[in-house]
Amino acid sequence: MSVRALRAEDAGWVTALNAANVAATAPMDEAAYRNMLEQAFRATALEGACLIAFDEGADYGSENFEWFGARYERFAYVDRVIVPEAARGKGLARALYEDLFAASRGAGKPLVCCEINTPNPVSDVFHARMGFGEVGKATLRSGKRVRYLARTL
Repeated sequence: MSVRALRAEDAGWVTALNAANVAATAPMDEAAYRNMLEQAFRATALEGACLIAFDEGADYGSENFEWFGARYERFAYVDRVIVPEAARGKGLARALYEDLFAASRGAGKPLVCCEINTPNPVSDVFHARMGFGEVGKATLRSGKRVRYLARTL
């Protein structure tokens, strides 16, 4: 398995994958995808799965990103990691996260953080196995409840 950078020409399959999983992520059209690529600290793909992460310097208006920005000076924030349903359990998300951990260490970022919708027991177990711990909770303006997680590198 070889992780590669996401590219502008990946917009079609990434936005389709996102749309199929929008309940666990957030809406994203092709224009939003291109904007995210421009702002991303790390945007990667692996066998039909993808991960998009921002760092503290990004101009990204997500409530969740802003929550971390108000509390941490240097970090990498996983905005979304999406694995096609048929490919789940094959280690794709783990490999994407490991790549992000390595890139974050290399850039001097001591923390990788994310949020997960709650309840979401599958994601809870996965993130606990990856070394994440809860650092907060929130109810978003949309009414969605989330848990904020972080892993120190």
